[in-house]
Amino acid sequence: MTEDPARSALFRLVRDEGRRVLATLVRQLGDLPLAEDAVQDATVRALETWPRDGVPEQPRAWLTLTARRRAIDLLRREAARSGKEGLAVVPEDPPPPETVRDDLLRLIFVCCHPALAHETQVALALRTLCGLSVAEVGQALLVPEETMAKRLTRARQKIARAAIPYRVPDDHELPDRLRAVLATVYLLFTEGYDPVGEVRPTLVDEAVRLTRLLRELMPGEPSVLGLLALELLTDSRREARRDAAGLPVLLADQDRSRWRTDLIEEGVRLVGEGLRRSPDRPDPYVVQAAIAACHALAPTWADTDWGAVVSWYDVLLEVQDTPVVRLNRAAALAERDGPAAGLAAVDAVAGLERYPLRHAARAELLDRLGDHLAARAAYDAALALPQDPAQAAQLRRRRDRG
Repeated sequence: MTEDPARSALFRLVRDEGRRVLATLVRQLGDLPLAEDAVQDATVRALETWPRDGVPEQPRAWLTLTARRRAIDLLRREAARSGKEGLAVVPEDPPPPETVRDDLLRLIFVCCHPALAHETQVALALRTLCGLSVAEVGQALLVPEETMAKRLTRARQKIARAAIPYRVPDDHELPDRLRAVLATVYLLFTEGYDPVGEVRPTLVDEAVRLTRLLRELMPGEPSVLGLLALELLTDSRREARRDAAGLPVLLADQDRSRWRTDLIEEGVRLVGEGLRRSPDRPDPYVVQAAIAACHALAPTWADTDWGAVVSWYDVLLEVQDTPVVRLNRAAALAERDGPAAGLAAVDAVAGLERYPLRHAARAELLDRLGDHLAARAAYDAALALPQDPAQAAQLRRRRDRG
């Protein structure tokens, strides 16, 4: 069945606005499950009535009012059942002045409570506040959907048992929450910027906005400077990432005249500032931004300084040694030293046997070495693994071109 573009656009609008409505309602209620139930009901009603009656002039206000009314109904039912009249009250007064003034960012900080494991903090924030499905959260964190669902259930149970409050952390608590908050905002960005999947510019713009707000809160924090730089340098390529048919265009083939020089210039300045503020041990986000700057400053793919890229990956491995970083370094090594060296480096990476892009990288390098049968087998291995349908379609095109 062909997907209805109008229906898809409406679904995206409801989903994106619903994230902000949920954040506001949790702040008002102090009860995540109740807020989720109310917002879910409001989004269902929107999808039922908006196609018939038209999208309201202020979609977010409509969703907020509908969700709030649903929350009041649920509270009144609970009040009648328990005899506690106070349960039917939903706060309407504006919150007092706080350091974190944005509802969504406030709730991301709240979800990143130190009582929860770091991976759980990020997963919970992505699911509840960034509007990602359980499958999308699992894909972003390289965890199977079933495992992620169980992890999220345990997180909610722990919040309930420990009576973790949904409040704004005090100023002195913010640094301890920053790592998980930045990871969440960056995953929000990468979900929106997915190079082969659905384009979700609202997620990208929201992530950049939240990072700029974090910079206002912590103007000299290297990790915030690095993340903002990384986002801007990556987003500078937005208009060149798709061809006229909407298909993804690889970095090597992009029309660089369509890249936004204003974002590149700001990103490069932020990289410099981030490096100056962390001279002894560069922050991982700053190093990743430095790698992005190497690509952004190259006039053409052939002009890329691959020696510098590999060197920055060596620095990144010192501060953030992960299998994915090693895989990306192997790809850069292939450009600097040739496909044989790159293939050897890819094969030396452990822990990514179920990561489709590892097999795709092997396939690409085997193809460049002329071993087309082995390349096709590697593509088949990549396609046999769970992944986004758009990514799978791209891998099939790359496999079948040879």
